[in-house]
Amino acid sequence: MPHRDADPLATLDGDVVELTVPAESAYLAVVRTATAGLAARLSYSLDEIEDLRIAVDEACVMLLSLPGPRNTESVLTCRFAVLPDGLEVTVSAPVSDRAVLPPEHSFAWQVLVAHITSVSGKAGGGNASIVLTKRRSAR
Repeated sequence: MPHRDADPLATLDGDVVELTVPAESAYLAVVRTATAGLAARLSYSLDEIEDLRIAVDEACVMLLSLPGPRNTESVLTCRFAVLPDGLEVTVSAPVSDRAVLPPEHSFAWQVLVAHITSVSGKAGGGNASIVLTKRRSAR
């Protein structure tokens, strides 16, 4: 049994939650809800939860706007990895081999940078992914 004063978040460190939804914008509400719920469980502030939700939503929209194989089997995957001081979210989707992510100076990319601690992305080999890291503020 854990010590009463133990940090409840310490037991979550290293946990991974993976959410897979059809690669359609109609399912982004599910992704936003899961993001906000997990961030709340990890004791993010309300502002941090909203920042994370906005950034994950923007990353999903960015990937869904790329050319790619969109059929009933295409999926958008969000992988949430709990870090000691935050959360890393990897959003990925199948794309065409010629798909490229927007440049870092684009408005969409700037939305990500404004809401997240760090962001990176890549496209190639029929898949694109964006990795978002959001650190919790010191309490």
